[in-house]
Amino acid sequence: MIDGHAGLDVSVAELGDDGDLYAAGMTSHASVNVMVALEDRFDLEFPDEMLKREVFESVAAIDAALAQIQKGS
Repeated sequence: MIDGHAGLDVSVAELGDDGDLYAAGMTSHASVNVMVALEDRFDLEFPDEMLKREVFESVAAIDAALAQIQKGS
């Protein structure tokens, strides 16, 4: 999902879970595309307090955010 929407210079597999997606080429606009794709795929919505750079900075951060959202539903 991230590879398809983030516009990275390398694949997510090369970065690893803690790799910085922004350093790998993801823009703010692309992070919104990733967020929308995740919301559609998992039928959820990121709350306003999660709409910040660090939530989408790495695969691990995104995974933690998704787990937190799913735990709260």
